[in-house]
Amino acid sequence: MPSHPSPLEQPVLTSSLSASSASARPAAVPTQVDVLVVGGGINGAGIARDLAGRGWRVLLVEQDDLAAHTSSSSTKLIHGGLRYLEYKEFSLVRKALQEREVLLKSAPHIMWPLRFVMPHDPAMRPAWLIRLGLFLYDHLARREVLPGSNGVNLRTDPVGAPLHERYTQGFVYSDGWVDDARLVVLNALDAQARGATLLTRTRCTAAQRSATGWTATVQTADGTSHTVEAHALVNAAGPWAESFLRGTARAAGQEALATKHLRLVKGSHIVVPKCFEHDHAYIFQNPDKRIIFAIPYEQDFTLIGTTDQELHGDPRGARIDADEVAYLCEQASRYFTRPITPADVVWTYAGVRPLLDDAAGDPSAVTRDYLLECNTEAAPLLSVWGGKITTFRKLAEDAAADVGRMLGDARQPWTEHASLPGGDLSAWIGQPQRPDTDFERFVTALRTRHAWLPAELARRLARAYGSRVAQVLAQAQQLSDLGEEIAPGLFEAELRYLQREEWAVSGDDVLWRRSKLGLHYTEAQRQCVAAWMETHDVTNKRTPA
Repeated sequence: MPSHPSPLEQPVLTSSLSASSASARPAAVPTQVDVLVVGGGINGAGIARDLAGRGWRVLLVEQDDLAAHTSSSSTKLIHGGLRYLEYKEFSLVRKALQEREVLLKSAPHIMWPLRFVMPHDPAMRPAWLIRLGLFLYDHLARREVLPGSNGVNLRTDPVGAPLHERYTQGFVYSDGWVDDARLVVLNALDAQARGATLLTRTRCTAAQRSATGWTATVQTADGTSHTVEAHALVNAAGPWAESFLRGTARAAGQEALATKHLRLVKGSHIVVPKCFEHDHAYIFQNPDKRIIFAIPYEQDFTLIGTTDQELHGDPRGARIDADEVAYLCEQASRYFTRPITPADVVWTYAGVRPLLDDAAGDPSAVTRDYLLECNTEAAPLLSVWGGKITTFRKLAEDAAADVGRMLGDARQPWTEHASLPGGDLSAWIGQPQRPDTDFERFVTALRTRHAWLPAELARRLARAYGSRVAQVLAQAQQLSDLGEEIAPGLFEAELRYLQREEWAVSGDDVLWRRSKLGLHYTEAQRQCVAAWMETHDVTNKRTPA
C-alpha cells in the first residue's frame, strides 16, 4: 500500500507559484466585456460557458485553480437527493432528477450510472416509507437510461456479502457518478472554445458599479492589476459570494450590495481501502436521521461521506476534524462486517457548501436549492446563492437567461442537448446508443487504434479526456513517444497537455483535481510530479483567439 497524506490532513490544494510557473504567459486580459463572472467553480464555469455560447463577451476570473474548493470536494454524485424528499423538497428533487440523464449524455467519459444499495434497518425508517420514497424517485422525472428501483435479498445477493447478517433485506435504486473537478474543467474548456476568456489565479480586488456598467480591477498571478469594464457582473464566488458583495463589489455610493446571508456547511469525506468488490454503492441510514454513502472509488478505494457541520471562519481553512473521522468510521461500521477505523483512512477532504440561510436549525435540513438574485438598481448584478452540482447546468441556463433579460437582449438556451468537450464519441464509435455502453465501445476503439497503449493507461486516459484523448496522444505511435514517465502511468505528453490546455500549474492541480493520481502514488512519486511542474517551461500555453 503506498504511503498517503496523514489521515487528518488534506494535501494543500492551492500552491504558491514558483518563479518558473508564474512566468507562464496568461491569456490577455480584455479591457471591455459584456459579462464579468467572478468564481471558477462549477456554477461560474457553467454560467461562463452558457453565456459564451449565446454570443456574449465573457471574462471569468478565479482566485485559485479551477474547482480548487467546493467543486472538487463534493460526494461526486449526480443525484436527485433521495433524502430531500423527507424535507418535502419535491421541486428540487424533480429538477435534479430531470438533469441526471441530460448530464450523463453530455459527458459519458466523466459521468456514468451508479446503482445504490440501501440496507433496510426497521429502527430507522419503515419499509413502506422507503418504498413510497423510491416510487416517487422513480417517477418524478422521465428516465431513459437509468433503471428503476427494486428490492433485494441481502442474504443471497452479492451486494449483501460485506454487510452484517442482521441486514437481510434492502432496496436498490439508480443515480449517477461524476468526476466533479473535471466537470468544471470541461465547462471552462467549452466556455473558452466559444470565445470566453478564463483567468485562473486571478483575483477581482475591486468592482465599482455605476448606472451603466462595472469597472473592475483584477490582479493576475504575477501581481499585475488590470482594469476591466463590464456591462454586467455575475457573482458566482461560492462560499465567498456574500463576502464578495460586502467587501469587494460596491455601488457608486460605496454601500455594500449584500442582501442575503450564506450558511456555510462543511461536508467531510474519508477514503479507505476498498470495502467490497462489486460495483454498487451503499447508502446507509444513521440513528441521527442523516445518511452517509460508501462508494467505489478509484478502483482500489471506498469513499465514505459526508458530514454536515456549521463552518465559521474562512472557507479556505476547512479541514476534516477527528470527530468527523470517528463519526464516519462509526456509522460505516454499523453496516460493514469489517470495522472501519481511523487507522484505515488513507485520504480525507472537506468541502464547504454555500447554502442559502433559510433559518433551519439542522444543517442537514438547509435547502440545497439555488436562488439567482437579479439586481437592476444600476448596472446588472446577478448573485448565485446555494446550489448543488447536479443542477449546475440548469442553474447556468437560468442565470444566462436572467443576464440576457437584464441587458435587454434575451438569447436562446442551447446546452440541454450539447456535449461537453470530449463527450461526443461519435467519431470513434458511430451513432451514440447509451452513455454507459458508449463509453465501453470507446475504450475498445481507443485500444484498437492505439494497441501499444497499456490497457490500464488506455482506460484512464479514456475516462479523463474522452474524445480529446487524441490531443493528449498527438502523433504518438509508441509509448516512448509520450516522453518520460514522471510517475507510474503519467507521461510528459499528458503533463504538457494539462499545462497547455487545462490551466494546470502545480503538482496539486494535476494530482488532486485534473486526476486523483495522488491517491495511487507514494509521497516521493507525488514530489516528482510537483518538481516537473515547477521546473518545466509553460510559456507556450495556448492563448484563446
